Amino acid sequence: MVYVAAVSSVVAVLCAGELVRRSWRLRRVRCAEHAFTADATRSILHTASLAAPALRQGLRREPARRAVRHVRALLGTPAVAIADTTRTLAWHGCGPGHESQAARLAVRAVADARTHVEDRLVCGDPGCGLRSVVTAPITVDGRPVGALMAFDSEATPVLVKATTEVARWISGQLELGELDSSRARLADAELKALRLQISPHFVYNCLTTIASFVRTDPDRARALLLDFADFARYSFRGSRNLTTLDEELRAIDKYLALERARFGPRLRLSVRVAPEVLAVEVPFLSLQPLVENAIRHGLEGKSGLRHVSLIARDAGAEAHISVEDDGVGMDPDRARAILAGDSADSAGIGLANVDERLRGMFGDVYGLVIETAPNAGTKVNLRIPKFRVGSGY
Repeated sequence: MVYVAAVSSVVAVLCAGELVRRSWRLRRVRCAEHAFTADATRSILHTASLAAPALRQGLRREPARRAVRHVRALLGTPAVAIADTTRTLAWHGCGPGHESQAARLAVRAVADARTHVEDRLVCGDPGCGLRSVVTAPITVDGRPVGALMAFDSEATPVLVKATTEVARWISGQLELGELDSSRARLADAELKALRLQISPHFVYNCLTTIASFVRTDPDRARALLLDFADFARYSFRGSRNLTTLDEELRAIDKYLALERARFGPRLRLSVRVAPEVLAVEVPFLSLQPLVENAIRHGLEGKSGLRHVSLIARDAGAEAHISVEDDGVGMDPDRARAILAGDSADSAGIGLANVDERLRGMFGDVYGLVIETAPNAGTKVNLRIPKFRVGSGY
């Protein structure tokens, strides 16, 4: 009995060991399969990321030529072509004799926005193995704008599906590119609108102030005129959407010199800036409208001394900036209406413009925050991220 038990025990151990070994072999196979799948996924995503920047520049010859080899790598076919509605934009692969056929093949896909398969391609090269082509439409907002063609020895169902999906992905990249262009145009339009808003009352007030010193203090009038010229040059330069906080503050210093001359000792200004945030990039003309709003609207109707402060401090991954006045303040509901774009007065337009530009550039969480109440002054807060996605720094 002892002998039988011992034998049974040994057999059980051997069986258990075999099960463990099989389990480990199965795990290794599964791990290998998982690793292969992960590597393949990484490779596809990397290839797609190489094609995307060119495709976002639009369906044109030069961007298509830069993207086509990566598109071919995604499909794994001997040749690939990209066409618009009238011509072949780019070709990559063997069988160049078929390139002249690509524009004709694209016409049908563009006409009915459907994927087509042609199995009897004719080629003057007897050694060419390309006998089939899958043509899938490329669309933008549902409108066909071109076609993707994948050439191979035969059009398998897998190739048909893959070509259709890659064409849809290209369509998505083109739409994202148009969205990027629209955002850039909107940002330029908002900046131009802000410049137009600054121009009338600021120029009038400055020139009036400078004129008042021409006879009584010509040296100061000359200095103020230089400050005005420097600020105007900064405000109307180029179409840059970003500038450093240091440059923005230098321009604000010129602006404040003009306002000090206008209000005299009634206006007390305080500027405190942490050196660590001077190099942070901020939207161009994002702070001056806040300072101007504090002086023109926050202190309007207030008697005695008027205080305005601008503080910029380092907050780790962000720069925190605030502009505060001790003026008449406003109802919080009006502040919310301003940020919602429901205010038509100049103060509302300026604040809403800056808020919209901040959100469009950095994301919704980076909009303006207004703290105010009637007869309690107004404080406008904004956060600027030091590192932006895709900025390269």
